[in-house]
Amino acid sequence: MRTDTPRGTLPAREHLLADTAGLPVLDVVLPVYNEEDDLERCVRRLHDHLVRTFPYGFRITVADNASTDGTPQVAARLARSIPEVEAHRLEEKGRGRALRAVWSYSDAPVLAYMDVDLSTDLNALLPLVAPLISGHSDLAIGSRLARSSRVVRGPKREFISRSYNLILKSSLAARFSDAQCGFKAIRREVAERLLPMVEDTGWFFDTELLVLAERAGLRIHEVPVDWVDDPDSTVHIVSTATEDLKGVWRVGRALAVGALPLDRLARPFGDDPRDGALTGVPGGLARQLVGFCVVGALSTLLYLLLYSLFRAGAGPQVANAGALLVSAVANTAANRRLTFGVRGRERALRHQAQGLVVFGIGLALTSGSLAALAAAAGNPSHGTELAVLVAANLAATVLRFLLLRAWVFPDRRDAPGDEGPGLPSAPASEFPYSVRNSR
Repeated sequence: MRTDTPRGTLPAREHLLADTAGLPVLDVVLPVYNEEDDLERCVRRLHDHLVRTFPYGFRITVADNASTDGTPQVAARLARSIPEVEAHRLEEKGRGRALRAVWSYSDAPVLAYMDVDLSTDLNALLPLVAPLISGHSDLAIGSRLARSSRVVRGPKREFISRSYNLILKSSLAARFSDAQCGFKAIRREVAERLLPMVEDTGWFFDTELLVLAERAGLRIHEVPVDWVDDPDSTVHIVSTATEDLKGVWRVGRALAVGALPLDRLARPFGDDPRDGALTGVPGGLARQLVGFCVVGALSTLLYLLLYSLFRAGAGPQVANAGALLVSAVANTAANRRLTFGVRGRERALRHQAQGLVVFGIGLALTSGSLAALAAAAGNPSHGTELAVLVAANLAATVLRFLLLRAWVFPDRRDAPGDEGPGLPSAPASEFPYSVRNSR
């Protein structure tokens, strides 16, 4: 999988202003393939709706996926006659490929796409993008499976859709309700980090996008939609389902081995811009404390269990060292991922080595406590040993958190060079030609 995404955490979400120096706030992409009969009607209907209801500047981009009919000519004619319409031509098929190319090329802060058949009621478009414009959410999707959605489609497509989403929930622990609805939007700075990680170029593209975004902790807003099935859809269900299942396996394997740098998609804790006015509260401290306490409690239970097992065949010092070593490795790995949000293999060995130094300090505290107990009580009971170790571990825990936060997993979001480049423009080869209105 591609992981050439900018380093550092995402900036705080901010409300987008209507006045953007002539640039559109929203870019709606229509991926098309051999749609010469319906394209003009659908584009004009969408344009009319946006003119009447959308209070911000917008653009409609027709992304032609290597059509073999008159679709490119229709798209070019629309781009010349309507100021808010552009047309791009790609010589390879694939909805994901088209969205990646146009979204990478676009200068709009909110990027969206919808199926050209406009199966989704356009009244849902403003509710879809409003949470992204306001700074509330990172991505937004239309859902045909929400309780208040109204959907007209055949039983076959209904069964396939629900089965597919059930597979996503059971295999990838997805919590969003409808992965396949062709009605989605994303903030541009999120696309900047997320697109390089998405490998699929076809129908699985947006599912992969959503799964990675959710695993990274980004906020996904769902909008119930009214949706009417297009009986003339050219989607091949069997081949699409097969490719989707292959994609589920590939993404699940990548997530299982930590092959993706999802930490680069993290939002700073308390990303409301007003939080910057607070003084004396390090960013993310509350969340990290909660995560550290949970991991610490589980690590302590593991440590005490291992100590009791090792103590049956060894002396207290050897049992303590062995139990502390095993639990320290597990503790560092758990805190790395859950408390400090570091994913992937990068610097994993270094973090474990630093964690072992922290372990050495904890070993010194607990071993010293056991030695002091033996000197004072001679032959203490097992219960007394455990009580002393718990007290010593409490002291070591406070020191461990401070060392982990300040030394092992420091906040790198403000480090020089961590800010990656802006969203790269698509290379010229992505678009053999583009048509814009120049009036």
